[in-house]
Amino acid sequence: MDDLFIRRGHIYIKGVSILANQNRKKNTQAAPPAIVRVKLPNKRNGEMFAEADLMLGANHIRVRCFDGVTRTGRIKGKIKKRVWIREGDVLIVVPWSFQDEKCDIIYRYTRPQREWLQRNKYL
Repeated sequence: MDDLFIRRGHIYIKGVSILANQNRKKNTQAAPPAIVRVKLPNKRNGEMFAEADLMLGANHIRVRCFDGVTRTGRIKGKIKKRVWIREGDVLIVVPWSFQDEKCDIIYRYTRPQREWLQRNKYL
């Protein structure tokens, strides 16, 4: 209890800066970043838009592709740990050439990117 002491009604801990909370910046409402670039599906590689429909587990998601087919999507290892995909997200998928009912998920759009796609009539 030698680390704690009370001065003027405040409890202080030895070794902790008193001014730590006073030097922090206040939370300011920053404007959302402007969308400069949005990745679009490359038709030559067979990429297309899709919407996440149902989480199946084990890195698999049922997606509704914009060509009208419902496929089982597999989250590629490259984005598995970096990006969290939820139901309702807009994605870029690549259908498998040997099984048309399966695809790889290669990209997820953020909310501002999705709004930009809607404004520019891609979705």
